[in-house]
Amino acid sequence: MKQKSFESGRKSVMMLDEVYFWTATINKWIQLLAPTHRKQIIIDSLKFLSQSGFITVYAFVIMPNHVHLIWRQNKKNGGEMPYASFLKFTSRLFLNELKAEPEFLAKFGVHAANKEYNFWQRDSHAFQLFTKKMADQKLKYIHDNPLSGKWKLCEYPEQYHFSSASFYDTGIDKFEFLTDIREEFG
Repeated sequence: MKQKSFESGRKSVMMLDEVYFWTATINKWIQLLAPTHRKQIIIDSLKFLSQSGFITVYAFVIMPNHVHLIWRQNKKNGGEMPYASFLKFTSRLFLNELKAEPEFLAKFGVHAANKEYNFWQRDSHAFQLFTKKMADQKLKYIHDNPLSGKWKLCEYPEQYHFSSASFYDTGIDKFEFLTDIREEFG
């Protein structure tokens, strides 16, 4: 049996081997993730962590200023939880890319002793999913997010490319890291 691990000092705590609905929001709600190439940074990070066995991804959507996931963190990446690796790695890539856009990069500037820029809001929200009903509700929420009144990014969930909706519609995993949530909850 794996030993459970968690990070303290945060509003939302995630333990290993449990399924969570998780939201990470871009600092100041800036639409950093609007361009396709920045969404691809998220996809590549999830793919790496999944294929390395650190996480299992059941569902996701990448919106212009936030990300929703249903996932399980399987093991630590060195000494840190996989979500911390995800946030750190994507931040490093955002910083490298935005050096060519200094005015946009300046929007993420912070006055902190340990960093100059902060791309993700502190205290990502994690909500543990205990039942199939809870998982189904969050799955629907994630897939309907691009259709919401504020965004209107597509007409049907499966039309939005940066989401797991088409996987649940067709069974084809074009991202190469998805696992059907029904395998977890039956």
